[in-house]
Amino acid sequence: MAALALFAGSASAQQRAQTVGGDAAADTLRITRRQAIATSLLANPQLEIAREQTFQVRAQRVEAIAVPDPTLTGTLDSLSRFGALGSAPSRSVSFGLTVPFPDKFRLRNNIGNENIHVSEAQFRLLQNQVASQAGRIYDSVLVTRMHRRDLAEARQLAADFLQRTQARFNAGTVPRLDVINAQVSLASADNDLIGNARDVTNAEAALNRMLGRPLGLPLLAIDSLSAPGALPEVLAIEATALRSRPEITALDAQLRGAKANSSLTRELAFTPDITAAANRNFGDNTYGTPLTFLLGLSMPIPVMFWQHTKGDFAETHHRELELTAALRDTRAAVAQDVRVSFATADAALRQVIFIRDQLLPSAREAYRVATTSYAIGGLSALDVLSARTALLAAEKQYADALAAANSARSDLERAAGAPLSTFAPGVPK
Repeated sequence: MAALALFAGSASAQQRAQTVGGDAAADTLRITRRQAIATSLLANPQLEIAREQTFQVRAQRVEAIAVPDPTLTGTLDSLSRFGALGSAPSRSVSFGLTVPFPDKFRLRNNIGNENIHVSEAQFRLLQNQVASQAGRIYDSVLVTRMHRRDLAEARQLAADFLQRTQARFNAGTVPRLDVINAQVSLASADNDLIGNARDVTNAEAALNRMLGRPLGLPLLAIDSLSAPGALPEVLAIEATALRSRPEITALDAQLRGAKANSSLTRELAFTPDITAAANRNFGDNTYGTPLTFLLGLSMPIPVMFWQHTKGDFAETHHRELELTAALRDTRAAVAQDVRVSFATADAALRQVIFIRDQLLPSAREAYRVATTSYAIGGLSALDVLSARTALLAAEKQYADALAAANSARSDLERAAGAPLSTFAPGVPK
């Protein structure tokens, strides 16, 4: 939590400055990806719900191991008639305490501790999910702005092409249709920018919600999308996930708690409780009677033993078997989740590298050649427009691939249950 507060500190300070200054829209929150994740972990109300549920489970453990409150009983015996309280010859006052068999405290304490471990594991699971979601939303803000940059560049290219085409038309070297096609291309670029403005607004609103800010406040994601590093070995990630994933640790704790509950159920059926009491009779005819004490054992007699073997004993036993099977299934599901997430991240990284090194340079060179040839009359306007469309599509694919690769890496960290920086670096692809 100290690390989260450190990362979220600057973002929170800017957020306070927005409200203190009186003009919430005047200041822009500048935030990095790590700060966005840290702030979302502090501001998300779902985490606050899970945190309070953990406190409730801690309180339930205290209740489970608490010694029962003593009882104070006063009786008026042998009344001559109903309501004639002064006619009672015997006025007995007793103070009693029943203490369960000591081992029951140990078992209830074990059950309470395991329930706490389960609740803490569920809280960590929710933290991982929120962090992964915040990373994906941050990447969506970056990719929409990257699209805007590419679309603005494409519009400028379309405007330049329209200007050159108009000049050639005025000189009589190209037909009127080339000018119309260039105008349509420029209008299409303007329309794409309008749609991108909507995407940017929606992505920023989603990030503001994750940060716990009003949706309309401006923000600036100061990180940039880049190709992530090489992935660690999948076997190392899988081994760590099988040890540290919250789903597995929660089921381990549930299974230990179920075993303690089975033992407690048997002790409740067979072991005695200790009973202690002190009694004094304040009746007139027994004035001066000394204080008497009682010490004994109170225990059930399970004469209907078949009811236990087919009832509560069977229930706790099958609960253990259920959790054992669930643990095996969850371990298999976690291993599959790791491998699916790894395959997704690996494929996304390969796509980024391919588009960056192969597709995008080829599309840029094709557009350069097309514009140069058009300038000397070698190609038509449709060829130039086709090359520009291919370049814009390649740039969009590259931006989408970068966002997908970074989001897939975040999802792989969620599947691993640990940051990928804790693993040995893999071999670059």
